[in-house]
This record gives sequence, structure tokens and C-alpha cells, in this order.
Amino acid sequence: MSDLMQRLSTGARNTPESGIIEIFNAAAGHEALIPLWAGEGDLPTPDFINRAVKASLDRGETFYTYQRGIPELREALAAYHGDIYGRTFSPERFFVTGSGMQAIQLAVQAIADAGQEIIVPSPSWPNISASVDIHGARTVFVPMREASGGWALHLEDVEAAITPQTAAIFLNSPSNPTGWVAEEQVLKDCLDLARKHGLWIIADEIYALYFFGAQSRSPSFYDIAEDDDQIIFVNSFSKNWAMTGWRVGWMSAPPAIGQVIENLVQYSTSGVPAFLQHGALAALNEGKEFLASQIARARDGRSAVVGGLQKSGRISVAPPEGAFYLFFSVDGVDDTRRFALDLVRETGVGLAPGTAFGPGGEKYLRLCYARKRAHLEEAVRRMNAWLPAL
Repeated sequence: MSDLMQRLSTGARNTPESGIIEIFNAAAGHEALIPLWAGEGDLPTPDFINRAVKASLDRGETFYTYQRGIPELREALAAYHGDIYGRTFSPERFFVTGSGMQAIQLAVQAIADAGQEIIVPSPSWPNISASVDIHGARTVFVPMREASGGWALHLEDVEAAITPQTAAIFLNSPSNPTGWVAEEQVLKDCLDLARKHGLWIIADEIYALYFFGAQSRSPSFYDIAEDDDQIIFVNSFSKNWAMTGWRVGWMSAPPAIGQVIENLVQYSTSGVPAFLQHGALAALNEGKEFLASQIARARDGRSAVVGGLQKSGRISVAPPEGAFYLFFSVDGVDDTRRFALDLVRETGVGLAPGTAFGPGGEKYLRLCYARKRAHLEEAVRRMNAWLPAL
């Protein structure tokens, strides 16, 4: 290790390279690429959102602004949640952040000291554990168990992982990458466990509306929690309204800790640009039809990839309950990193290797199906044609 590396902080020095970005880099220059490695669709941000930003810029709204978010956006977030969850929300619960990623980082900073532990069910999105470890806390992975037709989280596994150093449980449902959705009883049991041990919950429900059950959304901690429960919700505008590059998200938390969150925003980014917040406001106020089309698109994409890959005879795949990812294994493939690198170089189909998603994900690959059906069908065709040559 070089002298310069040794002089870095332990958290920074030990930050893992992204197994997803490795595939992105390997695909550079490939013609006819179908990139399915990242959690985003192929549509640009709709014009009604862009127009709101341009209008804000024309009004000269380029100065420092409210650290918690402009009041009208926080009010719109409260109304949005009220429509989804059928109850009243106070705008004082909501805080605008520079992406869902920053929302996770601020949540970790708010509740965990260096050396404390945060429990994360795994396989999981790698940025979760990285946010914990960079801060100086420690990720404790709890393996999810493969179940008939999907995955399951057993609360006895979670409780067994709790120690005196545990600060929080991080629960992502619907899950990236597995598509697992926590039933309401699982959420109740998790909340009871957190109350019993005095733990926080960080709830990542970003894919709540990408749910393929009978209801219009997945079960939520909002259905069962009290307003002052120790829960911080993290979310983003990225997925619902095709705004991945914007880096605007939000947190929902008990108003009693609002000043702490405001302070953390102040000493990190000093707030989200006002003009971007006006784009987010337009997404909430004018984006219902677009959001509905996004969900319908994902549902159609799910059908295309599940049905197509099942025909290969070598791919084990179960229809995911939520989110917009297929997490699947290929018979005879143990090194999914090498598989993903070879696949993208030889066919132009880009998948994320399961090795990027922590313990339990090693033998799987993740495919994002939030894209037009023609792209997905072509990706499936190429994969099915390529597999026999392995």
C-alpha cells in the first residue's frame, strides 16, 4: 500500500469498488449495447418537469435556499404521501436531500456512532453497506433465505444479530436486487423488535408503487407505525419520474429530530438547488399519469423477461413481487462476475453480477426490466442464443 493510501481514513481506504461500474466500464464502445445493469429506465425526464426547472431559472432562483427544502415541495410531499397511504402527513416530517443516496448517508450519520452496527438483510444494494462502513459504523449482514418462488426474511435471524452495539435495522422493501416484498406481519414483527431493543429503523420504500400484488402499493411501515416511532424513511425522485441524473431525494422522519437533519444538510451540501426542487414539485403535482405509465411499463417488462428466460432451460427465475429487477441464477455458472463481463463483451447485454450485492448474492445476476419491451426481448434473445456456447 502506498504512503498516500495509508494516510487516508480507514473508511475511505476500505471503500469497495463497485461491481456494477466494472460492467459499465467493460461495455465501453460496444455497439448495439443493451444496458440492464443499472436501476433506471431508458426514458429521459419528461418535459413538464424540465419546463418547471427552466421557469425557475428564468425567475433567477439560483441562490441559497431552505436547508429542509422549499416549503411548497415539503407540502407536496405530505400530500403525495397522504394520497398513497390514506392518512394525513405533516410537512414537518419531510426533508429534501441531494438524492436518495444522500438521504441514506444522512440517516446513518443521524443514528449511528462510529463502531456501532446496522443490520442489513442480504443480498442488498451495495450502496447501503458502503454508506454505513464509510461513516465508521459496521454493517452486519443477515442472510435472507431462498424460499419457494422467491426470498424470505426470518425475524429470528434479525434478532440473533442484535448486539449491544446495534443502532438500527435497515429494511429495503420492495427489495433491490431480489424483488422481495415484506408482508405487513413481517413489518410489524420488525417494528416490535426495534421497539423492544430501542433500535432505529431505516426504511427504504423507494419501490413501493412497483408492486405486483393485488394492491396498488406494497405494505409499508406507514401502515403500522406511530408518528414518533424511531423510523427514518429514505426515498428519491429517481425511479418514479425518470430523474436518476437529477440527484434529488427526500427523508421522512419524526419532526422532533428535524433540527438535527437540517444541520446535517447544512454541513454537507447546504441544501438542494431551488430550481431542481421546482422540477421535483412538478413531478409530484403533474406526474401521476407519467408515474402510472412507468409502473405499467415495468409490469410489461417483468412479463417479457420472466417468460423469455424461462425458455432457456438453464435459468432459474421466479417472478419478483416488487421493484423492477430480476435476480436469477444460471445453471452451471458459479462466477457471475466473469459471466457478466463475458456476456457484455460478447453480446452487448449488460447485467449486474450478484457478487456486487453482498453475502448470498454471489450466484445470481441482476437485470433491470424498467425498459421498453423490444429492448428486453432482444436482450433475452441474445442471452438464450449465447448460453449454449458456454
